[in-house]
Amino acid sequence: MLLLSVVSFGGQREPIWPKGKMPDAQNGQIAAMTDESNAEGFKPDAHRVAYIEWFEAPAKEVRKDVCMILISGGAYNSCCDVKPVREWKERLTAEGIQCVNFVYRTPRPEGIPYYQTAWEDGQRAVRMVRKEAARRGFDPEKIGVISMSAGSHLALLLATSSQTPAYEPVDALDKLPCHINWAIVCAPAYVTTDADATGSRATREGYGIDVGLSPVFKFDEKTCPMSLHHGGRDPYSPNGSTQVYRQLRRMGIPAELHLYPDKGHGIYGVERGVEFMRQMGFLGELEPEVALMDRYPDDEARAGKVVEDVWPEGKMPDARENQCKPYIEWHFPKELKTTAIQIIYSGGSYGGNDPDGFEVAPARRYLNSLGMTVVTLKYRTPRPAGLAKHTTAWEDLQRAIRIVRSEAASRGLDPDRIGIMGSSAGGHLTLMGVTSSRHQSYLPIDGIDRLPCNVQWGIGIYPAYSLTDGAEKGNSTGGNDDSAVLVPEFSFDIDTAPMLFVHGDADGWAAMNSVKAWEKMRSMGVQCELHTLAKRPHCFQRKASPGTGSYTYLDRIAEFLQAQKVLEQ
Repeated sequence: MLLLSVVSFGGQREPIWPKGKMPDAQNGQIAAMTDESNAEGFKPDAHRVAYIEWFEAPAKEVRKDVCMILISGGAYNSCCDVKPVREWKERLTAEGIQCVNFVYRTPRPEGIPYYQTAWEDGQRAVRMVRKEAARRGFDPEKIGVISMSAGSHLALLLATSSQTPAYEPVDALDKLPCHINWAIVCAPAYVTTDADATGSRATREGYGIDVGLSPVFKFDEKTCPMSLHHGGRDPYSPNGSTQVYRQLRRMGIPAELHLYPDKGHGIYGVERGVEFMRQMGFLGELEPEVALMDRYPDDEARAGKVVEDVWPEGKMPDARENQCKPYIEWHFPKELKTTAIQIIYSGGSYGGNDPDGFEVAPARRYLNSLGMTVVTLKYRTPRPAGLAKHTTAWEDLQRAIRIVRSEAASRGLDPDRIGIMGSSAGGHLTLMGVTSSRHQSYLPIDGIDRLPCNVQWGIGIYPAYSLTDGAEKGNSTGGNDDSAVLVPEFSFDIDTAPMLFVHGDADGWAAMNSVKAWEKMRSMGVQCELHTLAKRPHCFQRKASPGTGSYTYLDRIAEFLQAQKVLEQ
């Protein structure tokens, strides 16, 4: 087949259709990136056929047996993501991945679905890439895509619907399969039914009891793992990504979901996509896992510690003889860089909790190293007899927040910049603190209780017990069924604060605990951040392989706090 020289990227172009065989050919369509189509002297008739463009092979010392197809967006009216394609190519090639740019026909065809010609081109392009695997040194079953916007709609078609032919075969190449093996999907457009019929923005922002996934996505037996990335304020609704993620979970397909607060339509978290590929094994064998406590073994960034009881003697509400005594510890950094305060506590099924364990100590040491004051909480456990499992812990948390607020100014800190963080049962407790601070958990006992107990942010690490299918133990339906809804103890009052959620996709205390809380808070106008981690269980961070999301999760906390203007950039 004829190879044409290229203007834009310095690769090799290969038209994907034989002469006269391109299905649904229309004179109004071209196949060109916008840097080329907008250039002076562009000749449309020379650019009617969709093509793939092979970039240079990675350096031998880093080369993997992997290929990735890069797909631009542009509302199916153009292929406009020239800069992102270049950046993807540079980043992925450095990782050892063979990259190929795919340029499909635009603008939208007339008289057939707006995506039809691009889908035809896409299936044919995958076949052409697969045909080249042996010659170019990659595994024909290690073909992924990375995409944006309308290109991500197309990527979802390729990822979920390869068993539905988009066109009639034109030659022997069409005997090859056209499935892909994974997808990194950025800001997919037209995914929900309030957007897909006409290929528009989501008219109801992806909400409504009659709004669901577009039926064009078949989710067939060749549906592949995905990493979905979306901005929380994208008019091409992020609920499309949460719906796709939920369907993948129903099918038992590993997936990641990365949602970014206050971000519009755009590309976010490419590094998370690389971590996803590494975790899935697409980039080779994982490095040995490292224990988190070994990575943060001491308090070298701490200047000092102060311990305080949570309750005055004889004033503790709902006291139970079998429960531990609650207390807080102030951990001050050697170099104070923020007046904000982070309160941290562990999980333990409300049967126990450890302020010095792997869910707490590494995070407080990490934040101390960034110049932040951390307060750890030991709350009452085990579960109180005769009361809901979280009752006394919730009382302790509300009191602890008030104590911290009452002492902040005297310690040179800000009483109105307090956040809370907990894991597992502690994540459930964090949701209580974030969503229900106006709900009184105990009667006031002194002047401290005149202070509010709301917080300015929350961090939920694999929160448990958040959905009705797992209110007491692991989620019986994985939280995937619509019948699994948020538990009633979360009030979602007017002081509900933004949150960061990080959750293992394979957690028995399901990742949908976090996803459905994120969806609820978005519906209230509260912008939150969320990251799920493919193939990772409960306590994903205890031991993790370098270069994966489980290994770098503390950096997500720092980035979230920077976005909340709590830490310096």
